[in-house]
Amino acid sequence: MRIALLSDIHGNLIALETILADLETASPDAVICLGDVVVTGPQPRQVIAQLRELHWPMVMGNTDAWLLDPQPWDATDEESQQLEVIELWGASLMTEEDLAFIETFQPTFTVDMGEDHTLLCYHGSPHANTDFIGPTTPEEELKIKLAGYQAEVMAGGHTHQQMLRRYQGSLLINPGSVGLPYQNVDGQTHNPTWAEYALVSNDAGNLQVEFRRVPVDLAALTTAVRTSGMPNADWWLKDWG
Repeated sequence: MRIALLSDIHGNLIALETILADLETASPDAVICLGDVVVTGPQPRQVIAQLRELHWPMVMGNTDAWLLDPQPWDATDEESQQLEVIELWGASLMTEEDLAFIETFQPTFTVDMGEDHTLLCYHGSPHANTDFIGPTTPEEELKIKLAGYQAEVMAGGHTHQQMLRRYQGSLLINPGSVGLPYQNVDGQTHNPTWAEYALVSNDAGNLQVEFRRVPVDLAALTTAVRTSGMPNADWWLKDWG
């Protein structure tokens, strides 16, 4: 069995379409989305419409849950204030049909991969979609965030950074972000012009993990942002490239 894992689309249809084209070559048996699909990007409604047609299993991300009852943040710094305006704009575009679709998202999703291998999917952790699990998260924290759950492969998003690490008898995977990847270079964070996802395969009991980064057309993304009506468009674009 070969499963594609993707996460954190964040209203970026250009990046999602880039992944969809790559999936035609990868030919997975199934695709699972780990949440955070709509807000923080220029094409929230277009992304929702596309995902409804794809019929993938959908995990509830923290921004997806927020959309069901969008409230202003306590934004205290400039970056948070800019993001808040963008996310409230995205929330204002949601229809009753869009929200009904989001309500179907699940906190966790489990897949039998065969050969006694199980894949557990979540957003932040199985307990909370706001939890962070990273490559340096101490094992004592992992014991709390993964308590009560066991699977050969555990997959979550939320951090926007690809990760593979072992924890006890499990592989912990983060496929990265489709629509808003982060890269830190010399202490500066920017958005590289690629879309990220992962492939998990079970070949006769042997688990294999492949991380993919697919180039995104920055010109097409820039045009989509500038024609979308999204507020703070220049600010959103400044860190791409």
